[in-house]
Amino acid sequence: MKTEKNILIAFILNLAFSVFEFFGGIFTGSVAIISDALHDIGDAASIGISYFLEKKSKKAPDEKYTYGYIGYSVIGAFVTTLILLLGSIVVVYNAIDRIIHPVTINYEGMIVFAVVGVCINFAAAFITREGDSLNQKAVNLHMLEDVFGWIVVLVGAVVMKFTEFAIIDPIMSIGVAIIIILNSVRNLKEIFELFLEKTPCGIVIEEIKNHILEIDEVTGVHHIHVWSIDGANNYATMHIVTNGDSHEIKEKVRAELKEHGICHVTLELEKEDEHCHEECCHVGEASSSGHHHHHHHHH
Repeated sequence: MKTEKNILIAFILNLAFSVFEFFGGIFTGSVAIISDALHDIGDAASIGISYFLEKKSKKAPDEKYTYGYIGYSVIGAFVTTLILLLGSIVVVYNAIDRIIHPVTINYEGMIVFAVVGVCINFAAAFITREGDSLNQKAVNLHMLEDVFGWIVVLVGAVVMKFTEFAIIDPIMSIGVAIIIILNSVRNLKEIFELFLEKTPCGIVIEEIKNHILEIDEVTGVHHIHVWSIDGANNYATMHIVTNGDSHEIKEKVRAELKEHGICHVTLELEKEDEHCHEECCHVGEASSSGHHHHHHHHH
């Protein structure tokens, strides 16, 4: 599995480097480097967690997890993002302290570290660029942030060497931290939307409803639920009212939903005169929006 191997390589690279970097930060007296190291150690730890969860998320569905283990990948993304968020807050705190109490910095050492940092992190980002799970994206995002962070540190170190403005160092680390915080919050939002069974991105229930009603012999459709567990696979359940041949209708509905990016579908077919036993049934028909959230699937 390519994704996993990549995450593992990134993990080893990052861990080795962040330890090296931590000492570098102490040696040069640069808070930007120390804060980067904290962030990198956090990254490495979360990548380690991601690695094991990503591995677990590849397991096929079984009786214990009928949906498979893909949710573990999302938890990996969640933990990773949380660690980053906390790390960034610590970084901001340290940087503010440093602005109040400036310290002398070894600029040459800082430049050397920054050059090495850019190279190693660029390699790690390059290795992890493939993969489409949310978790993999979270890992790659860290890598790119690290590259960016180091480029900023490098430029800052060069500027400081020639201007002696030591305050640039903590300001840079705050800048990097804020970018990470904004990204983390965006990631968390995506993750919570999955946990809350929000209709997946790019899927318009109203549109699906209209398309299904256009199928010959389909006279009604209600109880439409669409959700995703990992942000990549979409699931749907719905009740279809028809007097037509059930096999044909199912094929047509499935084909229609496939076009909307929904591959796992459970259909309930009802005859026109049949009474739908679920009380909330008419909610869907009365309000044109069909946005009634009565969840019948339990994870």
